[in-house]
Amino acid sequence: MTHAPTRGRRKRNRSAAPAILRRPNYRQLKHPFPQQTMFSDDEIHAIHDTALRVIEELGIKVLLPEARDIFAKAGARVDDDHMVYLGRDVVEAALKTAPRSIRLRARNPLREQDYELGSMIFMPGVGCPNANDAERGRRPGSLADFTEAIKLCQHYDVMHTFGPLTEAQDVPIHLRHYETMRVQLEYGDKPMFLYARGRGQVQQGFEMAQTALNLTTEEFETGTWITTVINSNSPRMLDNPMAQGIIDFARANQISIITPFCLAGAMAPITPAGALTLQHAEALFGITLAQLARAGAPVSYGGFSSNVHMKSGAPAFGTPDHLKMQIGGGQLAKLIDLPWRTASGSASNTADMQSSLETVMGLWGGSMAHGTLLVHTAGWLEGGLTFGYEKFINDIESLQIFAELCERPKADDAEIGFDALADVQPGGHFFATQHTMDRYQTAFYEPIVADLNNFGSWTEAGSRTSTERAVDVWKGILRDFTPPEGGAEAVERMRSYVEKATAAGGAPPLD
Repeated sequence: MTHAPTRGRRKRNRSAAPAILRRPNYRQLKHPFPQQTMFSDDEIHAIHDTALRVIEELGIKVLLPEARDIFAKAGARVDDDHMVYLGRDVVEAALKTAPRSIRLRARNPLREQDYELGSMIFMPGVGCPNANDAERGRRPGSLADFTEAIKLCQHYDVMHTFGPLTEAQDVPIHLRHYETMRVQLEYGDKPMFLYARGRGQVQQGFEMAQTALNLTTEEFETGTWITTVINSNSPRMLDNPMAQGIIDFARANQISIITPFCLAGAMAPITPAGALTLQHAEALFGITLAQLARAGAPVSYGGFSSNVHMKSGAPAFGTPDHLKMQIGGGQLAKLIDLPWRTASGSASNTADMQSSLETVMGLWGGSMAHGTLLVHTAGWLEGGLTFGYEKFINDIESLQIFAELCERPKADDAEIGFDALADVQPGGHFFATQHTMDRYQTAFYEPIVADLNNFGSWTEAGSRTSTERAVDVWKGILRDFTPPEGGAEAVERMRSYVEKATAAGGAPPLD
């Protein structure tokens, strides 16, 4: 069928067309672009070889006696100063047994993630002692703040896994893990997180999850249901709770994400290559401990390397060196063929242009580096000191745009639209073509907080910034939030366990 060229021949009749909701799938994402490189292959091999030399010749200080014993039994040399010198043959053997793909289980199977190279998994900003929003201001984090943050994470499909968003400082630390586990189960159905704060809390966390999810011991131990992040004490030290966490998570078949925090110029050499060498050595050392504790245990390579502001010593994020080290870290992960964790982040003190730029640049670095897990992607302010509600909403906008890039457009005859091209005269418009009418309701991404109106309309609406508009968004989510099915039942199943454990005194963290 041919069409004579016309101008505005068809009139849109929006009232007659049924509303069609655009339903993008952001739940499981794969990196859409080729992985980029920052170093040559020879340079990456040199960093890897030097990292093995650091482990072998300089050693890593290990404070936990149990961990030193595990290394000693594997053939490591351990001296009286708690230094562990580990041969590269032991490290290389550990890399062979570490799994290449890990299924992160969830209460809702539709929320599960394949933790492997090529996957792109977003975790919110985590580990924040404070919370901040435009109406209540900056404050020490509370259980109410943690609960609201979990609800915000649950609301958005692009937020794939939970984390310790803000500390519930109004709950004693020996009881806090009961409440944070309860909130994740009651208000969410995504992969869960547990701090490695000592064997007592870790074991109780596992038992709570198993009870709440109604799993047999075999079902729990053959699935990876709980995630933790292990931060080494750069440079070259592994403290008690982190070493204990690696061992306990490995033996229970739960995943530990080994993450050195190497700030170039402070806790690491000032050059990207030097900082990456230290990061790589500490990550390999932690991975090896996990595999020595239980061969085949789920474990992730990781890194969170950036630079400091040399005038103040404060950490910086989204900087050129941050991105260079992200991309180099991705090359090292590819070399050892393990999934890996990187991070975005922001040093800004408020939800402004600086905070958005820093986070988005970190997202681009993580994307170019093919990070499996990208942490601190939404809500992270002040270098991790504060979880920001408006910041979270604006960051979700960025994440959803990244997610949109994961679906490639088609270019078949119908999509190319020769008939539409023929239907419009030179200088005309495509608003009224059938090609547009068939697609306009679902063609484009619809922003959640960005304002695409012209200046006049924006002014009439109050001249509000995206930060101001974000207030209405998060308030509306919390006001209308409906917990996912099964959460209340899961919490009820573990109620008796928590009551007995609380009455027995809880579980103090490991020093």
